[in-house]
Amino acid sequence: MTGSIYEQALGARFNNLHPRIQERFGFSSKDRVASIGQGVMDRIWFNKWAAIPLALGASRHIMFPQGGSGIPFTIENYAYRDGFGRETVTWIRKFQFKRAIRHFDATMIYSADRNRVVDYLGNKQHLAVDLDITAASNGGIRIRSGDQRFYEGPIQFTCPALLTGTADVTEWYDDDREKFRISVIVSSPVLGTVFHYEGSFEAELIPLRHIPADAKPLREEARE
Repeated sequence: MTGSIYEQALGARFNNLHPRIQERFGFSSKDRVASIGQGVMDRIWFNKWAAIPLALGASRHIMFPQGGSGIPFTIENYAYRDGFGRETVTWIRKFQFKRAIRHFDATMIYSADRNRVVDYLGNKQHLAVDLDITAASNGGIRIRSGDQRFYEGPIQFTCPALLTGTADVTEWYDDDREKFRISVIVSSPVLGTVFHYEGSFEAELIPLRHIPADAKPLREEARE
């Protein structure tokens, strides 16, 4: 494996991660592999008071106003160089509800200027989010969101904290179940918990010749 954006963010702390977590977060575009997983979300929940903004986000593959239990789930992580030459990792998450497939997509880069990973949410990279990445005590990886910036043509601004959600993501490997487990909580200073899902999945690295065209965002944003 060659250095990934998560190794750049964690430095020596990357070695504190469980070997299977190191495997999932340790590859780059030079390795020509992808991490493909599938599993079940035990619970997906959303705050009904946030239904309208979640519905707006759903049109750009940023969360969604739908919940349930026992929801089939797939995740695809591809590493590639984007149009600006930046090392990039995709997060293509699909949730198979009875009557619809819901998406929660993102692309992540390592920003040397910001000295951290930046997460572009959705399929058009309008929203850039600073990430704080740490090694959890159970060998998992914890990702917490920070400042958020909106970019659309000449328009750019930092989103006020009161109007944004904070994501707290923990992914770890369960040796007893031999599965990856994940918990995602998005909260708001006004509404409390806005969106939450948790479950487990299996994933493996597969050889990769070409990245599927639909795995990349519809547009790329140069501003970090």
